[in-house]
Amino acid sequence: MRAILIALSSAILCLTHSASAQSNDFTATQEALLAEAQGALDADPDDADAAVWVGRRLGYLGRYDDAVAVYRDGWRRHPDDARFPRHIGHRLISLRRFNEAAVVLQQAADLMAARPNETEPDGLPNEAGVPTSTLKGNIYYHLALAHYLQEDFARAATVWAQAAAVAANADAASASRYWLYLSRARAGDMSGAESALDPVSGDWELLENHDYHELALCFKGAADCEVLAARALSSEGVAAGTLLYGLGANALIDGDTQKANEFFDAALAAGASASFGYIAAEAE
Repeated sequence: MRAILIALSSAILCLTHSASAQSNDFTATQEALLAEAQGALDADPDDADAAVWVGRRLGYLGRYDDAVAVYRDGWRRHPDDARFPRHIGHRLISLRRFNEAAVVLQQAADLMAARPNETEPDGLPNEAGVPTSTLKGNIYYHLALAHYLQEDFARAATVWAQAAAVAANADAASASRYWLYLSRARAGDMSGAESALDPVSGDWELLENHDYHELALCFKGAADCEVLAARALSSEGVAAGTLLYGLGANALIDGDTQKANEFFDAALAAGASASFGYIAAEAE
């Protein structure tokens, strides 16, 4: 594992220049899109869609407090619109305010309980330009994550089961079932954890959540976990953090605390501090 840590550090250094250029391009694009969304909101402060997009663009730029403020104002204007507490909860997780996130995301879940689900548009589309998540799915996903990050694994598992139940495609199913496995296992329910992975298949075709899918296959013994660790060496921050956190959490389940902490340290070294893999490794 020490060799993996050293190699990972070297790989991160090699990626720094290209990642910086990509970051500059990303920031410029998001600033322009933020200005467009802000213009629409300024023209009509009661435009709920415009408020959601201003908040989302601020979030992509790392301006989480500003995003939360915009969402809270939108929620005040549109108290029945579950999108606002859904996004507030997400960004409170980004701010490491996990308990507050759980409270507001539960309010979002309550608002949507008797309503039909709906596809949620992607602010950062995948290469196919096909959205893979839904409003209910994202509410359950983030609510479960807020519980998980507070080590309330039993409650997290209950909510991730709801996310898995509304997953309409392999991407959503891979992510929710990965976390459902970890939550049930860490709550002491290994039988339930294993059953969470029963539907996951190597034949699934995915658009974006490949790392969660491979981790789920690794956990059920259908993929080589060491290959996944090696893949992190050629991955940028988010992918490396996702893989390394998942492998670390699985090491904890196996009772190997030292190995788990080495994986968590590697996840943090990979950067991407807004990613869930990084946040979870940090919380550990």
